[in-house]
Amino acid sequence: MESSLDLFRGKTRLTGDAPMAYKSCRDFSEPLKSGDRLEFKLGDATAGTFSVSDLPKNDAVLLLIIHRHDTLSTAVSFESHVFANLANPQIAVIDTYKGKSAAHVSILNGKVANQSRTEELRYDSVVAVNPGIYEVELTGQHSEAKTKQQLVALGHENYVIFRAGVEAQVGTTFPQELVIFPASDAAKLKSSAEGLRVPSTFLALVSLMMLLLGH
Repeated sequence: MESSLDLFRGKTRLTGDAPMAYKSCRDFSEPLKSGDRLEFKLGDATAGTFSVSDLPKNDAVLLLIIHRHDTLSTAVSFESHVFANLANPQIAVIDTYKGKSAAHVSILNGKVANQSRTEELRYDSVVAVNPGIYEVELTGQHSEAKTKQQLVALGHENYVIFRAGVEAQVGTTFPQELVIFPASDAAKLKSSAEGLRVPSTFLALVSLMMLLLGH
């Protein structure tokens, strides 16, 4: 049975009655300021604490990822990124997989001048794309396709693509998988280009619950 984590800001429990499970993703409309501490708890035990440092003066979106630090211990690490306020869709590409298996992520757009175009997305990078429907593929080191998912990219929206999984030396092993968040509605593609959405500062949280170790 998979465990799940709760997220706290001070004494405020942001996850409410629905803790976040492995690979789950959620948006939180939570104003943040420098010095805030975000604490993740597994039951009553603290799994990790993220301290908010510098934030932009304008409204922005903070992406925060908690994941397994290595294949041996239960320690966690954090990845974070503050998205710029752009009209084009932005995609953060993150590799949280822990293990020896190598794989890369490619994005395919088949709607550009009726021609297919494939580009590799580098890990630890953020790219801006045109609104549209894309296919994202996880490919192994021998060019074998691991998995493929659709990405609907709306204007003024922020996305994350991450490789999850762990070849655990202690506890449960999780296979490498590709996760995309959020899952946008293709019917909104036209309207998404009509105006710039200006969000209030909030936490876009992607939670990779890697403390699922069934000892």
